[in-house]
Amino acid sequence: MSRVALITGASRGIGAATAKSFAEAGWDLQLLARSSQELNAVADHCRSHGVRVTSRCVDFADPGAIAPALEHLVAEAGTPGLVINNAGVALTAQLTSTSLEQWQWLLQLNLTSVFQVCLALVPAMRTQGGGLIINLNSHAARRSFPEWGAYCTSKAALEAFSRCLAEEERGHGIRVSTLTLGAVNSPLWDTPTVQASFDRDAMLPVEHVASTLLHMAQQPPQLLLEDLTLMPAAGAL
Repeated sequence: MSRVALITGASRGIGAATAKSFAEAGWDLQLLARSSQELNAVADHCRSHGVRVTSRCVDFADPGAIAPALEHLVAEAGTPGLVINNAGVALTAQLTSTSLEQWQWLLQLNLTSVFQVCLALVPAMRTQGGGLIINLNSHAARRSFPEWGAYCTSKAALEAFSRCLAEEERGHGIRVSTLTLGAVNSPLWDTPTVQASFDRDAMLPVEHVASTLLHMAQQPPQLLLEDLTLMPAAGAL
């Protein structure tokens, strides 16, 4: 597998920490995110480690923007051997108070955009002999939380998508893993669509998530960590 990692949502939080961790380990990077200023800062930091970094701004909430962005990135920097689908959002609202627009926005970012990334990259990954796809997910995929219904639904669907993709691509040399996370101390909690009061210090640090992703990526092709779960020691907050 080539040591080229494509990371979505790479401008902040888990994505930025992961990009930096992989750069320190000598991986070339392809970074995508919405914020150009923050993405450029992460890319410059990673380049300081002597690796090749290609970046492109894309809003994963826009279905029509994803395929062209990936086409440009691959044309410039080649097909990645590792894809980390990290971009995602959260929304707190009762299901009956969730608008159709909010529902579709959440599903686009947390589920459909992952499908679109795989749709664009898997054929080329097959051609180059395989690779690894890691989808970041939440323990909300398996639990029910009041006012997190739309989020839980999107994550449960992502879990099913990952399992099905793994079965379909196994024969093509493409491994599909899921990293399931409890609460992570990331900028997600600062977004206006999330209204929650938790102890941020009790959450998983983004650096621990990044080091786990690097560990998963470094496993030999004969081994697959199908689903690895990280939870804060305090449990579900």
